[in-house]
Amino acid sequence: MASLLPPSHAVSIRYNRQPLDERLVAKYDAVLVFCGFPTSKLLQHLPYASLWKNLSTTLHKDGATPDLIAHLPNRPHTLMAVGFAKSPVSAFSSLTHAARLIKDAKLSRYRNVLVDIIGIDDPQQSVVREAAVAALLAAAAPMPEFKSKAPAVPALQSITIRHGEKKPDLSTTLATHAGNHLARWLTTLPPNRLDSSSYAQALRTLATNNGWRYQFYNEAALKRAQAGAFLAVARANGHRGAGMVKLSYRPARSSKSIALVGKGICFDTGGINLKTHKGMYTMHEDMQGSAVAVGTLLALTQLKWPVAVDCWLALTENEIGAQAYRPQEVVTAANGVTIQVVHSDAEGRMVLADTLALASREKPKVILDFATLTGSCIGALSERISGVFSNRESWRASLEQAGKVSGERVWSFPMDEDFDNDLESSVADILQCTMDNKADHILAARFLNRFVDKNIGWVHVDLSSSNRPGGLAHIPTDITGFGVRFATEWLLSGSALG
Repeated sequence: MASLLPPSHAVSIRYNRQPLDERLVAKYDAVLVFCGFPTSKLLQHLPYASLWKNLSTTLHKDGATPDLIAHLPNRPHTLMAVGFAKSPVSAFSSLTHAARLIKDAKLSRYRNVLVDIIGIDDPQQSVVREAAVAALLAAAAPMPEFKSKAPAVPALQSITIRHGEKKPDLSTTLATHAGNHLARWLTTLPPNRLDSSSYAQALRTLATNNGWRYQFYNEAALKRAQAGAFLAVARANGHRGAGMVKLSYRPARSSKSIALVGKGICFDTGGINLKTHKGMYTMHEDMQGSAVAVGTLLALTQLKWPVAVDCWLALTENEIGAQAYRPQEVVTAANGVTIQVVHSDAEGRMVLADTLALASREKPKVILDFATLTGSCIGALSERISGVFSNRESWRASLEQAGKVSGERVWSFPMDEDFDNDLESSVADILQCTMDNKADHILAARFLNRFVDKNIGWVHVDLSSSNRPGGLAHIPTDITGFGVRFATEWLLSGSALG
């Protein structure tokens, strides 16, 4: 029976400077090598060079360079997979290539894997090596199962990196993998296992394990905080376990702080505006924004980031029932802004409104929120790229650059003030949304902007890449956990705090 938190599965990272020859590869169950263009000179550097030369002659015709996979003619019959990196190298293409080769060679089934890069110069060599390790870890990570038969123990135990004079630093890869795995695990859990009440308890355990401070704001506390937008969404729940969780990471001597905010709708029926069966089928995943937020917190904690972080998670269901909130209701958010409800299935921006308002009260330097918020963002970008929005125009370039470097690509949308005209209400301060779906991803961001202190830099990530059939980049599962690598890269770059 799967736990609410992922099991410990530590894959050790080792290093080796020995030459890539027949003696070295015989020590491993499998070998993963990425090369530059497959010239005959380059292939001679591989152990059992004649084998690879013959395979290349057979398969590399008409300029095609398919990857090569073979069992070596040594005593342990070591599996060896050879991939040929295309130039120019990018993080996304390298992650995608590594995932495909690992899947084709079934490398996650082997215990001890050697990784090497030849014929590729730095800094591209570092990109390809990082992608290979990240993809191996993602492929081997266990995911929740509720079958009567106990799940198999993951095979992968160690990854050995063959390197030159300088040992590569893979600490960020390991930390973001841990965060991504946590996000995917939580999001995969079925809604009768992970509801807002049990989610809060799992987060308490996670906080204890990682030395975070844990605070839970139940419905009574949120009523005192006048968080009427959140409470409207939670009204129809069959339990009173909804609320906000605040996790706090405090490194020594931190003079700055940031806030991570996540939408945690543990199941979304659509409310009074009930979803169709197809639209509701994957709505246990509507809490992935919160999972990405806490996954990012875990990554930053493991990296011992010297900045204080508060992680605010809005946990509830959006149920159908006699008490469900309705179109045309007017509710008041925690910052005093009144909202005219238009559609009960726009609940994500409601719970985020109060969460952003409460996070703003503590005056962090930056607020970064994550949410599976709008279908229109998927319509604009597909599931390959996620949308970002910010109240700081100067951050646009650094946000998109972080997407390129991390391999979790993002696109920055406009945040011009005239979009607010579409959200004007005759009876309240702002409309929740409009009656049509025109630019709803932009209007949702403009709505959320009303609940963030203008003196605080804010980034909103609309997770259009949260689920992609067949996976995305190095992630082999439909649920991607997208955002942990991107957010960690952007925060570590210093663009937000400089």
